Amino acid sequence: MAKAASTVVLYPGSFDPVTMGHIDVVERCLKIFGRVVVAVLKNPQKEPLFSLRERIAMIRAARRWPQNFSVEAFDGLLVDFAKRKRSNILVRGLREISDFEYEFQMALMNRRLAPRIETVFMMPKTDYTHVSSRLVKEIAFLGGSVKGLVPAVVARALRKKYTNQ
Repeated sequence: MAKAASTVVLYPGSFDPVTMGHIDVVERCLKIFGRVVVAVLKNPQKEPLFSLRERIAMIRAARRWPQNFSVEAFDGLLVDFAKRKRSNILVRGLREISDFEYEFQMALMNRRLAPRIETVFMMPKTDYTHVSSRLVKEIAFLGGSVKGLVPAVVARALRKKYTNQ
């Protein structure tokens, strides 16, 4: 498959924490697009388990990433961040049908706010379609194993977070 070499794609989310499903979507994007920016949302309306700095560090440490990969924080409207990054493609992960309604609504609103920006939906491997950050945190909180659901760096951070409370 030929890469769209000059295309910058944004993969936005809270990534609290990053899961193997997120990693899978990023790896798929790296095969298709010239540059992938994981855009970590700083949302004052949510209280994440991990700080913005921790989330960014975990994503960076999850893999040996190629040079066409970066992680950046953003706040405000995603379409404004996309304009600043000179990106006209947003990637959103779809795990299950239940994700579709929300993601479709967001894609249509983003299109209304910035008609030149397109949303591309990508599905992770079937091994990860049931994995969500919320479920991973719940499993870890209750003392269960998150091995294989998150990168090792995240599993260690979750263990530390929940054993120190």
